[in-house]
Amino acid sequence: MSNHEHLDNCIEEARHAARQAGIDPGTATWDLDGELVRPNASYAFELEGIEDGPQLTDIAEALEALPGVSARLVYPTKMAWVTAPASTPLVELTDTIESFGVTATVTDSTLQRRAHGRYWQEHPMPRRAKHRRNEEANLLARAQGFVRPVSRRSRREGDVLFTARDLVTPTRLVVAVLLTIPVLLLTYIPSLDFPGWQWVCFALATPVALWCASPFHRAMAGGVRRGISALDGASSIAILASYVWSFAMLLFTSVGDIGYTTTGSWMPLRMSDSPELYFEVSCTVTTLLLFGRYFSMQVRTDLREELESRRPGAEDVYNVDHRDKRGTPSPEALPATEIRRGDDVTLTAGHIIPVDGEVVGGSGRIGGELVDTHRDQILKVGSIVTAGSVLASGEIKVRAARVGHTTLLAAVQRWLDDASRHQNAATMVSTRSAGLLIPTAYVIAVLNFGLWLLFNGNINTAAATSLAILVVVAPVSLAISPALAMRQGLDSAVRHGMLVRDGNALRTLADTDMVVFNRVGTLVKPEMHVETVTAVRGESTELVLRIAGVLSADSDHPASKAIVKAARGARDARSGDPRIPDWIEANGDTFSPDGEFGGPITATWGTGENARSETFAASLWRPTNLSQLHGKLSVAATTGGTPVVVRWGGRDRGVITLYDPAKDDAIQAIDRLESMGVETVMLTRDTYPVARRFADFLGISQVLAGIHGLDKPHAVRALHTQGSNVAMVGDASVLPTLRVADSGILFAEDDLAGTKEPRWSDDAEVVLIREDVMSVPQLIEHAQRVKRIANSNLAFAVAYNATAVVLAAAGALPPVGATLLMLGSSLFIEAKSRRARRFKI
Repeated sequence: MSNHEHLDNCIEEARHAARQAGIDPGTATWDLDGELVRPNASYAFELEGIEDGPQLTDIAEALEALPGVSARLVYPTKMAWVTAPASTPLVELTDTIESFGVTATVTDSTLQRRAHGRYWQEHPMPRRAKHRRNEEANLLARAQGFVRPVSRRSRREGDVLFTARDLVTPTRLVVAVLLTIPVLLLTYIPSLDFPGWQWVCFALATPVALWCASPFHRAMAGGVRRGISALDGASSIAILASYVWSFAMLLFTSVGDIGYTTTGSWMPLRMSDSPELYFEVSCTVTTLLLFGRYFSMQVRTDLREELESRRPGAEDVYNVDHRDKRGTPSPEALPATEIRRGDDVTLTAGHIIPVDGEVVGGSGRIGGELVDTHRDQILKVGSIVTAGSVLASGEIKVRAARVGHTTLLAAVQRWLDDASRHQNAATMVSTRSAGLLIPTAYVIAVLNFGLWLLFNGNINTAAATSLAILVVVAPVSLAISPALAMRQGLDSAVRHGMLVRDGNALRTLADTDMVVFNRVGTLVKPEMHVETVTAVRGESTELVLRIAGVLSADSDHPASKAIVKAARGARDARSGDPRIPDWIEANGDTFSPDGEFGGPITATWGTGENARSETFAASLWRPTNLSQLHGKLSVAATTGGTPVVVRWGGRDRGVITLYDPAKDDAIQAIDRLESMGVETVMLTRDTYPVARRFADFLGISQVLAGIHGLDKPHAVRALHTQGSNVAMVGDASVLPTLRVADSGILFAEDDLAGTKEPRWSDDAEVVLIREDVMSVPQLIEHAQRVKRIANSNLAFAVAYNATAVVLAAAGALPPVGATLLMLGSSLFIEAKSRRARRFKI
């Protein structure tokens, strides 16, 4: 087949694929921007006023009832994605969504796509250059992650308790309090009763039971419509039942007669046989529920919202030395969206730092950071700063290294969003389990009413105890008992520079009984120094060092940098040994699976016509056991620091030992882990004598020495199979090893930022954006504490619900007292869960 025939076949296959996708290449048209005019259009809407997650199902069904429309709505992000025929008016889609009482706002990106996708041949007016420039600037700003949503209203994402939190407003709470107080006074203090007081109570209770309590009624109705149980459903039934019961008593019994007075009794076992009113129950339950839910919303903090407030936007202007394509700086006042890498940003006290970078001028002090990276608070030339930090005092100039969505702040926000989605899924499971308590309470309340009426004959006692059962059950406390503590614990960990994937990861960490450290990247500083150079008899130590330096010249590894530095020092010293070539260069690098790397080396003696050159193969490798070296080299490789063997001409010629100092807090961190009963293990490629000596210095219990990178996952897996719950701590060089551990803990400050989807996203359960080793025992202690709080919350919630229902059914709890008890249980768990925010340093 000729090339032309092959090309024709490819074009025909492409046309066939396009027709399968709904686009006919023969009839397809393009606009003046070169964009294909498609038969369908895509829209994205931001939704406000969502009552609950399941409500989105009804909206999606209504949208898909329109011809050719498909829709996907996501509750946690309050977003709707709709695909519709291009002929469908946008207003029709908006009206369909808003018919459910939801506000739909088209996103900026949708408007920009529509502007690009218009069929300009029907409107041939050319665009103005200024409009195009502004549009491109807006697209660049959004691509860099600067553009914020138009609405700055707080979004309670992940609120899976089904009650519409946006409807729990201060107005409803104030109205309920003002109307409930007189109802309570008239009901429980007979001396205040006046003719017709019961009808006044009816008038006061009506707006409380129907309007103030409407968030709970709507949640209950939504649950019934979708076949699930809203967590506040039992309370809603109790409010309506007490209100309807009391209204019926007014209409059909002597209670409605002018001159009726109440007994003032509120204990079920002391009630008379005459009809009683329960307006105070409907009012009190409503008021206390509103108070509890509103208080819960106020005390809960959202770290994502706080981080968003620290994220500079297009409205924030900075003095920038803006560099052009030639690198020439020119001072300008620019918004944060137009700052680029390499620009110098001048900041004064009170400014939020908009970029990640290095201080190149001035001095100052950083204020309280939302995420503690353990960097120096006092800034000077050479200090590293991150976006979102606040300059508390001084004046500095920062050279931008990362901007927009590549900053550490944006990376932390992305991690939090992902962790929130994971945690919401776990919370939904506990919520559905707690929801099973609601139908159980209905059944118990009905049986209780019948039994009391059968054996006691007092309908007031039967009604009061049944209402108390409906009110006293606390599915909310059962649902939030583990979830809230975990969420608070996750936020606290992030505030201290530890990004934990979700609550399950936190629980796994709490069960850790063995921590394995990869020596490099965790226990030692990222700097190395040449300690000794040993050559075999007849070889020059200078030649050994210089050949090793040539082979290491292109590597950024700390060991290579140390060798190159020492080799340059030896070259400059010029010992005058005639065996040393005047010039040495490498002609290419090769790597072997066991970590040996090298290549051909060309050595030249003399200059000009008298120059003599020789090419030979040379390599560097690291020994893993004592049998690989002999004699003088064996002694050198086992009595010093990390050994690197230099080989050329098929023989080992020398050993270079490297010293890499331990991190300042490594000893204290290991001691803290051992005192917690956690066994420590060091994983390294070094020979056992070298590794054991370093481990003894730090106080590490076990050493796994001589392990190649490819074999490290097998070593960790072997520890796990022996029954240990293993947490593996390492940097990005040992990602496969992190994956096989029960908990993978990654030191990844530099790897975290810079990309939207880091390559380790599925390998590590925890990412540390701190460099100190002490973060590991602190994290495990924090996980253990959070797990204890979550477990004790769950135990309390189960015990409370069982005990409270028994007491209510026995008549020991009045409905109003049951409400206080129910609210108290939820607030107790809220307060106890807030202890998970504390972090032991």
